[in-house]
Amino acid sequence: MIKSPMIINTMTGALMLSLLFGCNAAPPSSLGVTDGRLAPCPDKPNCVASDSEDEAKQIEPLRFEGDQTAIWAALQDAVAGLPRTTIVTVDDTYLHAEARSRIFGFIDDLEFQLRPEERLIALRSAARTGRSDFGVNAARLEDVRTRLKNDGVLP
Repeated sequence: MIKSPMIINTMTGALMLSLLFGCNAAPPSSLGVTDGRLAPCPDKPNCVASDSEDEAKQIEPLRFEGDQTAIWAALQDAVAGLPRTTIVTVDDTYLHAEARSRIFGFIDDLEFQLRPEERLIALRSAARTGRSDFGVNAARLEDVRTRLKNDGVLP
């Protein structure tokens, strides 16, 4: 079957609009710390978190020694240095950043929670849209870990 140029242009336009508006999804209401923990990952395989009870979505927290203020500052620098990443919120114990994918600009939410009494920083990274992230969220958090290790901040 041969499709007319008008149908092809309409389909292309619809695809482009869905990609454009899909990329700008609002931040989920679950962001932040509730009852001392970061939100659990959704059912979709596009999230990893150190607090996850699902083994497939678990990632090790950042365990630290030394001055927590210096480590927290170094974490902020490491996150700010990630490509296409913007820190949205930061305070003494919580950091939220948005990372955009290179081609379509899809947004992933990165969250970090400093837990000084446990000597760790809890991690969470989740895609706002789509089903799979092809391992990007885990790789991004491991990149942060590597940057902190290379800077001598983490053991």
